[in-house]
Amino acid sequence: MDMILVYTTFPDMKTAREIVRNLVKKRIVACANLREHEAIYTENGKVKETREVGALLKTEVSRWKELKGEIQRLHPYETPLLLRIDVDRVNREYAEWMKRVLG
Repeated sequence: MDMILVYTTFPDMKTAREIVRNLVKKRIVACANLREHEAIYTENGKVKETREVGALLKTEVSRWKELKGEIQRLHPYETPLLLRIDVDRVNREYAEWMKRVLG
């Protein structure tokens, strides 16, 4: 199994939980970590500061296309971040657990 991590952000915890729960239920991701944080960015030429929720999604490379499609379909942002990180190594026990969870 080729594991990947996908990082994305959501406007709030409620939205993050709903979408991530859907992804886990559909076995697109094995699990996710959610963390609220500060975001500083430019919008319409102005610097903004807001709170948002970062999500680190754990899955396998074969589910990348499906994961992108689901996030783009469900996400409230016009342009959601979808940052894929290919995992070079992971402990065997975790990889086996993910394989069982994802089916």
